[in-house]
Amino acid sequence: MNSQAEFSNNTILHTLQLASKLDSITTVEHFVDNLSGEYGFSDEIYANVLTCLSEAVINAIVHGNKEDINKKVYLNLEVVEGKRLIFTIADEGEGFDFNNIPDPTSPENLENLTGRGVFIIKKLADQCIFNTKGNELELHFKI
Repeated sequence: MNSQAEFSNNTILHTLQLASKLDSITTVEHFVDNLSGEYGFSDEIYANVLTCLSEAVINAIVHGNKEDINKKVYLNLEVVEGKRLIFTIADEGEGFDFNNIPDPTSPENLENLTGRGVFIIKKLADQCIFNTKGNELELHFKI
């Protein structure tokens, strides 16, 4: 489900409601492809947005909602004056303590197969803000 509404100050809002199953990532990929075409993303912005949203949505599905098909992942986007993207990704899970994530670059974690998503998101987004509970993430990108 994708809807779009226009607000004052040249702000446009897009919303997606995703099932808590991994193939929902295809919907996210199509969403980013459409946004890129509409707003003319550079290759770098396209890659950063796609990577961050994919990581955030997969984390919400797997870790937040624990792949419970009765729960949803909500993705909202505010496009501000065609210059800034503000994504909000929220799940219906219990949240997590985002301040105590193991550093994936420390020697004892280098060979771990998981645990890099939040680290990658923080490196690629211009700004990354978690809510207090840890089940909602806001990502900012300048375009």
